[in-house]
Amino acid sequence: MGRVFAAVLLGACLLGAGGGPAAAAGSPGRVQATQELAMLLSAHVAHVGPEAGSPRMELVAARRPITGEQTTLPVVARSIDAAGARWLKVILPGRPNGSTGWIIQTGTSQLVTPWSIVVELGARRVSVYGNGRLMRAFRAVVGKPSTPTPTGRFFVEETVRMQHGEAGGPFALALSARSDVFQEFEGGPGQIGIHGRDNLGGTLGSASSHGCIRLNTASIDWLAARIGPGTPTTILP
Repeated sequence: MGRVFAAVLLGACLLGAGGGPAAAAGSPGRVQATQELAMLLSAHVAHVGPEAGSPRMELVAARRPITGEQTTLPVVARSIDAAGARWLKVILPGRPNGSTGWIIQTGTSQLVTPWSIVVELGARRVSVYGNGRLMRAFRAVVGKPSTPTPTGRFFVEETVRMQHGEAGGPFALALSARSDVFQEFEGGPGQIGIHGRDNLGGTLGSASSHGCIRLNTASIDWLAARIGPGTPTTILP
């Protein structure tokens, strides 16, 4: 499973970076303190609108494909239809990037996370917030101009522990973002991730990857110990 992930996701980036706690000068403005999440207890159909008769967009699986973790989606709005059924507007994984849809609340478990991640491509920086306060900021490697890291509003689909010595280890946060250049990469969907630099090397602060975001081992270890599925991740230019 780890090798598949390395080929599919981590193959989409090339260089690593180091980093540590730092004040994020020029960081983005206010970050919300918490994010409501919906953990799927069963597969859900995503609709264009908050009613069963609305056009269907896609079927969202109850578990993620790499780790088998339950699918957990950020909730951005709520609604009640004419029959009294409760609906949740959620950010959806995969293409098109940053798309949203409505799912029925029945069959979900409501959660809240205090964590959020902001990636600033121009600054080559990953900032991590807890309860709206900056907790850590790490220097990073991002996508090169020909294979840029996509911008927008995403979330962490699952946290993957890599096998010892595997490229991109020791951990990877698989994001809902997909490459704007690679429709598929070595048999996978061109998924973007935040991961380590094991067996990849790299130059701190460069824009040199195929689209993924690389951190040093201490940084990705810190993230993997705290960040769970559904954590909102905003990627800024």
